[in-house]
Amino acid sequence: MNTQNQPKSVLSSKNGDNSGSMTSQIEAFLRDAIESLESEVDEDRTGKPGRPRILSSLCLWSGLLVCVLHGFSGQLSLWRLLTVEKLWSYPRFTLSDQAIYKRLANDGTAELEALFGRISAVLHERLEPFKLEKLASFASEVVALDCTTLDKVARYLPALRELPTGDSQLLPGKLAALFDIRRQQWLRIQSIDNPNENERVTARDMVAMLPKGALILADLGYFSFAWFDHLTDQGYWWLSRLRQKTSYKVIHTYYKDNNTFDGVIWLGKYNADKASHAVRLVQFQVGTQTYRYITNVLDPQLLPMADIAKIYARRWDIEIAFKLIKRYLNLHLLWSCKTTVILQQVWAVLIISQILQGLRMEIAGRAEVDPFDVSMQLLIQYLPKLAAKGEDPIETFIKYGRQARFIRPSSRLRTEAPTIPPDLFIPLPPDLILIRKPRYAGKT
Repeated sequence: MNTQNQPKSVLSSKNGDNSGSMTSQIEAFLRDAIESLESEVDEDRTGKPGRPRILSSLCLWSGLLVCVLHGFSGQLSLWRLLTVEKLWSYPRFTLSDQAIYKRLANDGTAELEALFGRISAVLHERLEPFKLEKLASFASEVVALDCTTLDKVARYLPALRELPTGDSQLLPGKLAALFDIRRQQWLRIQSIDNPNENERVTARDMVAMLPKGALILADLGYFSFAWFDHLTDQGYWWLSRLRQKTSYKVIHTYYKDNNTFDGVIWLGKYNADKASHAVRLVQFQVGTQTYRYITNVLDPQLLPMADIAKIYARRWDIEIAFKLIKRYLNLHLLWSCKTTVILQQVWAVLIISQILQGLRMEIAGRAEVDPFDVSMQLLIQYLPKLAAKGEDPIETFIKYGRQARFIRPSSRLRTEAPTIPPDLFIPLPPDLILIRKPRYAGKT
């Protein structure tokens, strides 16, 4: 494969130095991104009373990111890094460990969230040549929406180990997330204080920033007639499984053969609970398993049945991304019982996760494989060893990835839906009514 015209590596520093371990490359990327913010942040000229802070915010958050990246175990490691080991070009700071703890507890997460946004914007541009353009090409974007709770990982904290099972009153809530499927990047993250809050409470706010025509994938936790109608009214495409025991009425059949069906339905056939917009239902059977999906993409040629199964399977991409931050990036090793410090660590892990996802996306794009054919676990494990030999780890991974099985067919299950010839479809009647007055039976 000719790589002469390949874009600059996601992890290339501005000095063009690709040497060293994977963690060193990521740290170099972080350093470049953070140093570019130095001119925008001058804490000596904020107009606040009192003397300037000894330790700048950018230095504090840089240290936190480096500690998370290198797997350090607590706030004491951050204190040692800043006062003894010396971080980057910053001086050694004469500060007590309690001063560091107090800064973390008082400074919140706003600056880390801004840094996450800045680094995400850089990666968004650099990953443009590698994105999965053919995936639902009619949509402006393809995203997955989901939540993950932090209660289970928080139980690693000594102060929380004695809580009875199911008691989440003192736990740090959960994250609502929007994941860019085409670029394999976190698009938006929102922390939620109450871990028991219904996913649909924040759903509308989470998708509000998406461009019109985006395709939204979500699991059954978001299933709601009002939610589906809202997305359609706002100009979004959506795709979901059909929840069991949901009543519906068929108003048009495109195709039917035994257990294979493609047609248009009303969600809710009773007056007490019914959706406003007609939707499309596809159904097929693989072995003994019957699959049912619904979508507001009514044209079966725009979104064929076979593509529906493949695209909805990508909803699991966000679940695997959650697994990366919890397992491989050690989010289960939380440093503190204080919610603010926990969320700071969460944002630091998310920033590292963005860069790792970008690294895998670049390797996959240059190797012309699906991102999940590149093993994230082996990527994290073996890239430092490759770099230790003095070779460019990304180039080596691409060149020898298949031979070493770092790049191999993904073991993810694939649902193969039938392919129906277009000439077998019965066209939608032009006078068919596709919108009605809704009633949501008190559901949001």
